Amino acid sequence: MQTVLLAAGRGTRMAPLTANTAKPMLPVAGEPLVGHAASAAVETGASRLVVVVGYRGEALREYFGDEFRGVPVTLVEQPEQRGTADAVRVAASELDDGPFAVLNGDALHDERGLAELYDSGPAVGSYRADDPSSYGVLHTTADGSRVTGVTEKPADPPSDLVNTGAYVFPAAARSWLDVGESQRGELELTDVLERACEHADVTPVPFDRWLDVGRPWELLAANEWKLGELDRRIDGDVHEDADLRGSVVVEEGARVDAGVVVEGPALVREGATLGPNAYVRGATLVGPDASIGHGVEVKNSVFSAGATAGHLSYVGDSVLGRDVNLGAGTKVANLRHDDADVEVVVKGEPTSTGRRKFGVVLGDGAKTAINTSLNAGVKLGAGATTMPGEAVLFDDDHPRS
Repeated sequence: MQTVLLAAGRGTRMAPLTANTAKPMLPVAGEPLVGHAASAAVETGASRLVVVVGYRGEALREYFGDEFRGVPVTLVEQPEQRGTADAVRVAASELDDGPFAVLNGDALHDERGLAELYDSGPAVGSYRADDPSSYGVLHTTADGSRVTGVTEKPADPPSDLVNTGAYVFPAAARSWLDVGESQRGELELTDVLERACEHADVTPVPFDRWLDVGRPWELLAANEWKLGELDRRIDGDVHEDADLRGSVVVEEGARVDAGVVVEGPALVREGATLGPNAYVRGATLVGPDASIGHGVEVKNSVFSAGATAGHLSYVGDSVLGRDVNLGAGTKVANLRHDDADVEVVVKGEPTSTGRRKFGVVLGDGAKTAINTSLNAGVKLGAGATTMPGEAVLFDDDHPRS
């Protein structure tokens, strides 16, 4: 099945992590996010990939090249991010006359559901969501066997069955891509889905597991998912007095010093160092050349390439961008006193993470001075700094009462 992989967007809701990196290239358990989408597609039947790139597209071009896991790759550029239908329109000239699949490069899918999608076209991936009002809700026939339409983010959802943004379209859909602008000023692939429903029997294929990775806490969830699939492997330099428990991967070129305790699932990438006397637990990614030093405790977090917590710090349920540097004694809060879900400001609006525990999001090159305290849900932009002993309670753009 020829497959269009959408990977052109910047990901503004993922800020500040996307200041220098396209969202599909953010790290998830040793691969960029888009790599997991592409791998799932190849494993379940993609015969070739047409990857649509845009923002920071050079990194995606370098990652994919001309071939991915034995499958030929063509990269096309969407000059302006005008919507998903426009992205597929850009790719259409590279498609042959047969049916084609479309997947979002910033989503994770269970492979069983994706294989069924490929075998059931015309089809759309579906998922039972706790809050369907945040998604496009699918309308189906009474027996649930066929999709009849979709409503975007309804205030009063008719069901909990949502559109995952994974499709198999008939060949005729290539002529349906010139759609009008939606209310948000974009050319939407859901309009093409509506047209498909008028001309064919479109099957709603259920996914057992699916994750739309649009915001920082969803990147954390993506790492929890994929790190949880790791098998233990120790290829790096591990001191005899270190204690590695469970599903821990230490890549060749990584070093784990004396007194370190790692409770998996955890991945320590090439060039990374742990310890001495560090404690790493929960689903944690320690990226290439990252460092977790003496007396540092890290819980359930993402350390991107080159990120460093030198000594005597605590980081919990957090996402650190590339080359972040935490001064000695930096402490991250990851729990509210009232036990409510932690909020993060997304595009100027306080937004619930749906997580009782969530720490901070630090952009590339952010630096904290000694004894900095960071409140739960705080974001620091790329290159931001703090003062010694500073307590950062709110983002600069956080509405304050």
